[in-house]
Amino acid sequence: MTTETPSFTLPDILRQPKAEVEALQDRLLQTMVQRCYDHHPYYSKLMRAEGLKPDHIRTRADLERLPPSSKKEFLADPEAFRLRPDGLPGNEGILWKVIYTTGTTTGKPAPIFVTAHDHFAYMFAFQDRRELVGLTDADRVANLFPMTGFPMGAFSRAADEAGAIGAAIMFGNTGRTDSMFPVNRSLDSAVVAIARHRATVLWGVAGFVRRILIRAQETGADFSSVRMVMTTGEASSPAMREDFRERMRNLNCADTQIVNRYGSTEQGGTMIECCEGSGFHSALPDQLYHEVVDDETGKRLADGESGMLAFSHLNRRGTVFLRYKMGDVGSLTHDSCPHCGRTSVRLSSKPTRTGDIVKIRGALVNLGNLKEEFDRMNGIDEYQIVVASENPSDPFSMDELVIRLAPAQGRASDMSDVMVEEVKRLTNLRPRIEIVERDKIYDPTSPAKPKRIVDQRLAR
Repeated sequence: MTTETPSFTLPDILRQPKAEVEALQDRLLQTMVQRCYDHHPYYSKLMRAEGLKPDHIRTRADLERLPPSSKKEFLADPEAFRLRPDGLPGNEGILWKVIYTTGTTTGKPAPIFVTAHDHFAYMFAFQDRRELVGLTDADRVANLFPMTGFPMGAFSRAADEAGAIGAAIMFGNTGRTDSMFPVNRSLDSAVVAIARHRATVLWGVAGFVRRILIRAQETGADFSSVRMVMTTGEASSPAMREDFRERMRNLNCADTQIVNRYGSTEQGGTMIECCEGSGFHSALPDQLYHEVVDDETGKRLADGESGMLAFSHLNRRGTVFLRYKMGDVGSLTHDSCPHCGRTSVRLSSKPTRTGDIVKIRGALVNLGNLKEEFDRMNGIDEYQIVVASENPSDPFSMDELVIRLAPAQGRASDMSDVMVEEVKRLTNLRPRIEIVERDKIYDPTSPAKPKRIVDQRLAR
């Protein structure tokens, strides 16, 4: 008896020849563009304004004719990015759930509509490609994403992924909700629950997972069952990952495996490193097409060229994006991975948030480099890089670089001078150092991820 290959994917797609994957992407793109032309308020209007019809976008190369979109357009009208369910067959138009993005300038999260079709597609992909993630059906996952006042994407999808693989999952339910019902639990209760349930995998935002490990050391919690940390939602430098490993070794964890993931709620999927430094593999090349574009012209850039990361959905029916700029800068490669041999496209450089490169006192400064250096330093529980005005009420005031530090126990007295010299070496700027309690920099009960760089200057 032979099993027919489904039309929406290829067997072992992450190792298929590039030409086979691209032919599949072109076929899926044709259907996706037609759906958008017929049912998508934003892209239907955009295509008509550009004089485009579905026949004009038949391949990935043709997709370049469509101007990129960004969070600015999406946040202006999230409902306009939802395929209208009328006319979609079967479960393609049935709403399964609504999740929300974070990090908007208004503070109001934006909805992402997930149909039954989208939900099943996500579960299938991570069931089919579990080898890349490293989860097994014997794992007990600790979901350490915060439970917020709205259904956050990562919190919800952790359960979807564990369910797809057959793993068990427990919820820390940390965070803070704007509700009369006291349902959130503390960081300490999450540490106790991890030990009680003998969790094998810790999954959450890097900064929060690190605080869990710090608190486990401080309380002497039994983390001997933990074998792996998975992080997403916040960049983790090699130095931060080594900090994880050192703390896991001190806790006598079963192993010190770190899985680094890169994604966004809008994508509906993540890119994953097969090993540290490999670059982030696209885990869903049959659902997402990635490209790097020039931020001003929208022109697609070649492999190795740095530009704005963008993606297009290939097989989605709820909230759909085409050529959507993610707000990060990086480069791609289509070469086979030298570490694992997978052929799926990889994010070949560490993505940089556009806000990490700022102008201070007339000079561009890459504060991302400063973040990496702080991650390497021993004796720091939390830190924050603040760009401010020396006189906040003066729109023409000189810029000031402030470093807020929460030293580890016993390190406050010798930390300031060391930090001043390190910052001067990396930025040619003399900072002002503030020593504060760690929860004043990052409150682990907050629904937000740690803000490592804050620009407080008046717009000018």
